[in-house]
Amino acid sequence: MQESKLKHFLQLHLIVFIWGFTAILGALISIEAIPLVWYRMVLAVFFIFIYFLIQKKSVAIDKKSVLKFLFTGIVIALHWITFFKAIKVSNISIALVTMSTGAFFTSLIEPLFFRRKIKSIELILGVIVIGGLYVIFNFETEYYLGIIYALISAFLAALFSVLNGLFVKKTDAEIISFYQLFFGVAFVTVYLFFTNSFTVDFFTLTASDWFYLVLLSSVCTAYAFIVSVKIMKHLTPYTVMLTINLEPVYAIILALFIFGDKEKMNVEFYYGAFIVLFVVLLNGIIKNRSRIKEKFKKNKN
Repeated sequence: MQESKLKHFLQLHLIVFIWGFTAILGALISIEAIPLVWYRMVLAVFFIFIYFLIQKKSVAIDKKSVLKFLFTGIVIALHWITFFKAIKVSNISIALVTMSTGAFFTSLIEPLFFRRKIKSIELILGVIVIGGLYVIFNFETEYYLGIIYALISAFLAALFSVLNGLFVKKTDAEIISFYQLFFGVAFVTVYLFFTNSFTVDFFTLTASDWFYLVLLSSVCTAYAFIVSVKIMKHLTPYTVMLTINLEPVYAIILALFIFGDKEKMNVEFYYGAFIVLFVVLLNGIIKNRSRIKEKFKKNKN
């Protein structure tokens, strides 16, 4: 039992490391953010569909779900586009630290859908995060556009995460992902078609770009998603949440090794980054304690 738990815990760290590597691949791929997202989603849909064929799993959904997945698919596409835009116009460190604000956007959005009051502690922690971002923004002014893109991306990530929290109660997580990716790529395809972006150059990629795109869509998207769903059955949400918070740390360390001076920032950036990441971690600990108290009260009654 203990060995099995350790195995799943190590798998989780591998998945978080892979998610952190997504930002590295985004920087290594030479094409712009929108084509990059189109290729990523097309290939990911293909790989997940192959997985369904191997598993002999049905992809049928009801008509009501189509509109839900269409909307969230568009949100996911825009989330990835703004995420990769943030990396392209700034760097990995800026993008990922700013993306960590997603937890606090979730704290503000979640009460609207789950019909609960916004907790004062969430607002306080949110203000502290803004303070951390201000420190970064104040000293890394050349990256302001990257910070703005990353903030938009974090908000969109929070929105589709909350919506998926509702959808997953009625629909299999793998089905949700497949259709969201499918509708997301359909949305980007329509945009590219009407902007006359499907040119010979669009489909002319270097060998290295193809390699990184296949890696991004298969390992970092399709594989990571499927394995992360399975891990959730064996580890507590608290363990998963704390480990996921290590994603920016893994990615920043990787980026420093791979890109060197390009990723080295002012000392003030690391002060601001510490504030943001510490508060995100603290938020998770507080939420976990409140969940334990609620469960204890229910069991007592």
